[in-house]
Amino acid sequence: MKRLLALALTTGVMTASCSGGMSHLLPGAGGPGAAASARGRAAQDVIVAPSGWAATATRGATISGGTDRGALAPATPLTVRVGLNLHNEDGLKSLIAARQKISPAQFASQYGPTPSDVQSVVSYLQGQGFTNVRTSAQLVSADGTAAQVSKAFNTSLESFQLGGAAVYVNTQPAFVPASLGGVVSAVLGLSNAAKMSVRPNATRPHASCFPAAAPTGQCTPAFDAKDVQAYYDAGSTPTGSATTIAVMAEGDVSGTVSDLTYAENKLGLPHVPVTVVKVGLPSPDTAGVVEWDLDTQSSTGMAQNVQALYIYATTSLSDSDIANEYSKWVGDNLAQLGNSSFGECEYQAFLDGAMKVDDHLFMQAAAQGQTMFVSTGDTGASCALAPTNGAPMSGPPMVEYPATSPYAVGVGGTTVVSNASDSSYAGEAAWNAGGGGLSQFENATDWQKRSQILPSGPAVTNLRGLPDIAMAADAFSGAYNVYGPNIPGVGDCSTGCAIGGTSEASPLAMGAYSRLMSAHGNALGFAAPQFYNNYVQHQNNATTVTGPPPTQALGGFHDIITGGNGAYTALPGYDYTTGLGTIDLTVMNAQIGT
Repeated sequence: MKRLLALALTTGVMTASCSGGMSHLLPGAGGPGAAASARGRAAQDVIVAPSGWAATATRGATISGGTDRGALAPATPLTVRVGLNLHNEDGLKSLIAARQKISPAQFASQYGPTPSDVQSVVSYLQGQGFTNVRTSAQLVSADGTAAQVSKAFNTSLESFQLGGAAVYVNTQPAFVPASLGGVVSAVLGLSNAAKMSVRPNATRPHASCFPAAAPTGQCTPAFDAKDVQAYYDAGSTPTGSATTIAVMAEGDVSGTVSDLTYAENKLGLPHVPVTVVKVGLPSPDTAGVVEWDLDTQSSTGMAQNVQALYIYATTSLSDSDIANEYSKWVGDNLAQLGNSSFGECEYQAFLDGAMKVDDHLFMQAAAQGQTMFVSTGDTGASCALAPTNGAPMSGPPMVEYPATSPYAVGVGGTTVVSNASDSSYAGEAAWNAGGGGLSQFENATDWQKRSQILPSGPAVTNLRGLPDIAMAADAFSGAYNVYGPNIPGVGDCSTGCAIGGTSEASPLAMGAYSRLMSAHGNALGFAAPQFYNNYVQHQNNATTVTGPPPTQALGGFHDIITGGNGAYTALPGYDYTTGLGTIDLTVMNAQIGT
């Protein structure tokens, strides 16, 4: 693992799932070495804090390929977000693994930051001259200047010219006073050099079915709502009408709301109640609208109906703004399910501390019975480099965050074949560009380890494997038709535009789980241990389903046994291309939760 991590760090790149965002962040002078521990979480060089200070998870970085412009101007306005540590994490992990669910009040009293923890950070920031100090789930945010930030966190902020962009980054780790050492987990907002971007994979205008080479009567489909429900065997499974879902988005999402209504009218679907939740400063950006269209239309299309849809719209796709968005979703506790169709090379989230902050937020969500579904990326067993989205193994050999968080459900992708007569299931193969592999920073969860279905390597090294599950993703065989009269960057999709990628797979999984949640009175809670438990209970009862491509029926899953993603091959059992497999809704509904 040491060799792989060193390679990834020297490339200095960051990506987004279904995207091609790029960064040049490298460890700074005070940052980590390039060694990963055999236990799974990278045991980097220990940061030695100066006297009177304590280290946080936010490490120093520099910009490879950028022109150093010197110290960031002292008056530059910045917003920082200070992550707060949890209490009794081991107990919390055990509760989640046991598939238990507690109220937000119970979480706050047993595991969350205490009121005194929160007040100590608020007081410190106010004492350092920060303004607009505000709190949310596990975060304290505040506005200040670069000079105030450098002083408050004993760090150095450097400006760089990178291409045509002016960027900045903290070249030294972020520290806090020793009295806050057990309180603060990380400090976000010290860099704007790395941002996630979204670019779903569009291939062709609307088409319901293209003939497959063989056999006659099968096809490579582009799905509408009724087709994808038939394909994944919704049958008489209740709709998601009792469950509330959320889409994590960015910028101006007003077009997404109107496009969803347009699609509902076009397809004769119920009109789901939509609420836009603005998180942070508003942004006029519409570059991601096609992604948010795909997320909202495919998830509600798979669900057929949901109780409510919340679209969380944050300021940007920086790690800091995304953490703020997650904090709002967790703190609101309005939507049982969420979807994130974006990601970055996991070392980036490790370097700036977002990995620790978001993991803690996902743990709270899981304890409250919430699930975040996350796309695993579109460059196979690597993380993407712009502009090679969809090209397997075109980036560093590393999985993407936040899909790699143990407390999210990472969703990979498949290539699908359906029966032309009724869109029913024929077979699936691993999509060659679907993300999957081994984390170099995150540990495997108890439900993965207890299942004894991981290959011997990860079981020994305790590494988190991706994906957990998979759904349709191949834009040439299994895309979802998105509707809208004028989608930014795409154009007229009034008759439908076929969009694919794991950006499709993840919201399809959320829509499928909303039906399972509704069928079980929303009592299932966090999805990951439920999925693994179902798989383990039925792992000795696999039966082959003739394709092509052939699959195995294993519990509530289609176990994908053909195809690959560059470094890994689909095999019987869990693998790093499609995880446990794709969901058969009728079968899963009869088995899940036992």
